[in-house]
Amino acid sequence: MVTTSRYDILFQPIQIGPVTAPNRFYQVPHASGMTEANPRVRAAFRAMKAEGGWGVVSTGAVSTHPSSDDSPLPFARLWDDNDVRSHAMTVDAVHAHGALAAIELWHGGASVMNRTSRLAPYSPSGIPWAATHVGFMGNQRPRSMDAQDIRDVINWQVTAAKRARQAGFDIIYVYAGMGYLGYEFLLEEYNQRTDAYGGSVENRVRFVRQMVEATKDAVGATCGVALRISLEELRARDSEHYASQAHEVVSLMRDLPDLWDVKMDSSPTDCGASRFRPEGAHEAVIDFVKKVTDKPVVGVGRFTSPDTMVSQLRRGVLDLIGAARSGIADPFLPNKIRAGRVDDIRECIGCNICISSWHDGVPVRCTQNATAGEEWRRGWHPEKFRAAGSDDRLLVLGAGPAGLEAALVAARRGYQVTLADRREEFGGRLIFETSMPGLNAWGRVRDYRVQALRQMANVDLYLGSEMGAQDLLAMEHANIAIATGSRWTRFLYSALEIPVGQLHQPAVYTPDDLADGRLPEGPVLVFDFDNYYMGGVVAEYLAEKGLQVSYATPAGHASAWTIMTNELPFVQQALYDRGIGILTQMLLKDFDGQTARLENIFTGAPAQLEVCSVAITGHRQPRDSVYHELIAKKDMFADAGIKSVQRIGDALAPGAIVHAVYSGHQYAQQLDGTGREGYRRDIPIATDAPAEAYHGW
Repeated sequence: MVTTSRYDILFQPIQIGPVTAPNRFYQVPHASGMTEANPRVRAAFRAMKAEGGWGVVSTGAVSTHPSSDDSPLPFARLWDDNDVRSHAMTVDAVHAHGALAAIELWHGGASVMNRTSRLAPYSPSGIPWAATHVGFMGNQRPRSMDAQDIRDVINWQVTAAKRARQAGFDIIYVYAGMGYLGYEFLLEEYNQRTDAYGGSVENRVRFVRQMVEATKDAVGATCGVALRISLEELRARDSEHYASQAHEVVSLMRDLPDLWDVKMDSSPTDCGASRFRPEGAHEAVIDFVKKVTDKPVVGVGRFTSPDTMVSQLRRGVLDLIGAARSGIADPFLPNKIRAGRVDDIRECIGCNICISSWHDGVPVRCTQNATAGEEWRRGWHPEKFRAAGSDDRLLVLGAGPAGLEAALVAARRGYQVTLADRREEFGGRLIFETSMPGLNAWGRVRDYRVQALRQMANVDLYLGSEMGAQDLLAMEHANIAIATGSRWTRFLYSALEIPVGQLHQPAVYTPDDLADGRLPEGPVLVFDFDNYYMGGVVAEYLAEKGLQVSYATPAGHASAWTIMTNELPFVQQALYDRGIGILTQMLLKDFDGQTARLENIFTGAPAQLEVCSVAITGHRQPRDSVYHELIAKKDMFADAGIKSVQRIGDALAPGAIVHAVYSGHQYAQQLDGTGREGYRRDIPIATDAPAEAYHGW
């Protein structure tokens, strides 16, 4: 099949300064957790986007100088010739598939702590970013930049731009967004200068203008020069002669960069999770830019629908469809649209696990695409699979995230697969979880896999099939994967931060009880030490049912781990909007059916809450009894033709959905013993000796 005519606009080339993008699919700069320590991992990850049809493939933030040091968070560098060679590896891999390569040169200003370089951070006026995220906190305050500092930063940009051109990049970025140095000059809170770089909007734009001009002078004859800029806060600020300060800033530089890359101001709003932000949520902020400039504009919006993409182009919102998360979930999204395979797109679910990878300081991971970050390390490809190593048949018991992924990957390898589940519908834990507030899009994990499995002749699907050990012995399958999930317990939580003892009273509930249709009597206390999304959505779910709800947690915030996925501020807002009281740093000690006894985890100070029921979201245990029953009959395996029995997903070790999908994928890749058990360890490019100290930079 070929692209239908309504999508043709997505495949039209477009000029970006002296270079031409082959289509309108633009993988914007985004963090991948892959630094110069992992050049081969990085090259393979970015190259997969180019192979999948993205016309431009960008790096993440690349530091121009040691004064822009984001450690221990992973960031890339372009400080010396070793770094040039490291990045050239990515450029060559991207070019091999006909895409342009873009590099996001970056100076973090006051938003970095320079923990490794130990240089005082740079800022327009010595104003720090007082972060509340522990990973970003620091005690080093920034220096106020003088005239020489400004010249230095511009010179570092130019030096890095020339190195980027040497590495082969086609598009060079100036970064003025997300709280970093260029943005700090634009925003009045950071920029309190009284010289030519402060005061009026025209003055505050001067530093960014000079960065773009210097970059164009250095490399503009052969490379496109892009300006990446945050407009959310500026759009909300009045301007004397323009519709907003954002309009004024863009107007003052309207034709200066070859490309405008427009975005929001903070990670939670720029990369909003699907739980709180719909597809295309940026439009209300960035829709004016194309009305001001004749230069091409790229923006993002977690675009997965080709019809939405076409709408953005035809209505003059964007010229190029930018993506980070959508391209991680399905690197082959453009090629699938071109081939008329829209239904085969592995759509991003907006869970933001990819973003948590960067906060964790590790290579990117994805709930939908288990191969992300493993292209070089394990040799995995999202669309191509090794042929089956035998004629052995596989039985997967459990059609949740792990079971669905294991069945699909094994079937794509050519195995004959039977997938069975005791329920009458596919999805396992997703059946209930996707009915919870804001989590509907997570159903794409189930829908993509079920749709693919139903089209495969080598797959048999059985719902409503309760199986015990004796049934499995009689199935005549050589390999059996137990993917029966996990169950929530009624464990409490101790001051040592471990689960202890269980509450067995009738009025104590778990998410499993809610999934089975058992609704507590209000008022109800939700006690959460799982710390991810479940406690918060359970509280919202019960409030939607009309119950009076309180929420307690030993952590410092509700759903504390969601700070890693950009959801934390919106979780607090959602609970507040529903009238749910939040009690932090609290342990649940006991419940007698009328009173919940609480205690501060640090001080031991007691508290109590009059409630009729308690819902606990905390410890989970594998639901693996059928596995143990089967293993107990191991002496019967040979007669039954069974070669292996393994647990996967939550039945092995309960985790997030991303862990279950990965477990299922890894199992199927290694099913016949020919897959790589470990992974290849990358090493840095180090052709030259370590550089001398950066005196004079």
